[in-house]
Amino acid sequence: MTSTSPLARIVRGAGPGLLLAHGGTGSIDGNYGPILDGLAERHRVVGPDYPGSGRTPRASGPLDLDTLADQLVAAAVEQGLDTFAIAGYSLGGPVALRAATRHPERVTALVLTATFAQPSARMRLLVEDWLRHLRSDDQEATARWAALIGAGAPYLDRMTPDQLAMVIKGARASVPPGAIDQVELVGRVDVREDLGRIRVPSLVISTTLDTMATPYHHRQVADGIPGARFAELESGHLPFVEAPDEWLGLIRTFLDAQHA
Repeated sequence: MTSTSPLARIVRGAGPGLLLAHGGTGSIDGNYGPILDGLAERHRVVGPDYPGSGRTPRASGPLDLDTLADQLVAAAVEQGLDTFAIAGYSLGGPVALRAATRHPERVTALVLTATFAQPSARMRLLVEDWLRHLRSDDQEATARWAALIGAGAPYLDRMTPDQLAMVIKGARASVPPGAIDQVELVGRVDVREDLGRIRVPSLVISTTLDTMATPYHHRQVADGIPGARFAELESGHLPFVEAPDEWLGLIRTFLDAQHA
């Protein structure tokens, strides 16, 4: 590959290659931070931030799935990884799938969490609401909506009012400059034809309490990938805060088996 990647990235650890693809409005620190040390114990981890997230400047135009997938792969190759597994969370799932079909000589395995191949009608309503909030001047309402939709009900139900206030404060502070660009890309995603072209070991992790990318979407992805494994994780759309240890365990067990 001769192209270069404009994406800033985190590089950690040693061992078999692992490329991370984060979710829309997220970042590598935000979506993988709680499990990054655990992943880096056994892998050479490359985690690029999408345009407008983390350390990467916002793009000058709309995001394109093919371009983003190519940029992630280029970032991994630039860090010395000839081949690598890809872990994709939420929007990172379609990014990982597209990377695997465009660069089959590079990708050795896929782990897809809380993801989707195409937004359902219900999910499109959520995306439209999300964009309306992001385009508004009411940051408090946007943060409250994100907390309500993102986290699983049991996780929120157990919170004290002070804890909930901290979550909302964190949601306000974590909206990246490229949030609208990334959520618009979520609404355009359609990788259904990619599913049947996957020829590497794949694990789909279904976040069973997810009200954003619901288990309907997870099952559609798993059913479409030949031989894909399916695992369930009791979490809403935020496994990195709701069940990080369990999430890390599922990923590591699957990847360890690929190198046994």
